[in-house]
Amino acid sequence: MAEKTVRKLSKKQRVILIAAAAAALLAGAAAGGWLYINRFDAGEYVQAVLDTSYKNETDQYVEITGVPKEEAEKIFENNLDATMAGFEDSEMPEELRPRYRELFGEIAGKVNYTVGEPKRKEDGSYTVAVTIKPITLFPDTYELFQTRAEEYASQVTDSVMNGAEMPLDAEMQSRIYQIYYEVLKERVDSGMLYGGAREVTLHVTKEGSREFTIAREDMDELDSALIEDAEAREDEVREEE
Repeated sequence: MAEKTVRKLSKKQRVILIAAAAAALLAGAAAGGWLYINRFDAGEYVQAVLDTSYKNETDQYVEITGVPKEEAEKIFENNLDATMAGFEDSEMPEELRPRYRELFGEIAGKVNYTVGEPKRKEDGSYTVAVTIKPITLFPDTYELFQTRAEEYASQVTDSVMNGAEMPLDAEMQSRIYQIYYEVLKERVDSGMLYGGAREVTLHVTKEGSREFTIAREDMDELDSALIEDAEAREDEVREEE
């Protein structure tokens, strides 16, 4: 019956039907493509969060979450604010703070991480393994900083012994921070060094179509592992001894 109906259609009608069918197929393909691009992938989400947090690369985060680009960019700036907040009670001179902030942003952009494939758990949450290689900037430069700081102290001592006035504490503190900045900046400019690879597991939960969360304690562990500090290196040496 259907065949007879089709045979009775004019050539023009057949062209219209074929065009309509083609349009429907294209629409279905487009819809399928949209669903594929916007499907939830915990690994892509973790990648987007890390790229936004450390490298200020926000495109994927904006696409996944739907937040405005300006809001996404605040994540990186807020992280720098938190870093600089640690120096609020320090003797760091005001004129050096913008330079340190810029340097810390540059260091953050060089952190090394590789996001693995997500694994779905029975409760619907995911685990995502992130392989990191910690930046060893601070322990690598600590001895050089100490050497230059001691050289400065010797210069001050010699100057005072030769009759010059003792510099004010604020002046000496400012010079020490300047020395440390120069040491760090030299290493960053010459090429970052990294430690051995280690793995941190992140637990990710899907809260809604565009609402996801990573366990706070996991992010804290990852954050502390990405950049090694001098005290951690000293603790390792003491344990080996």
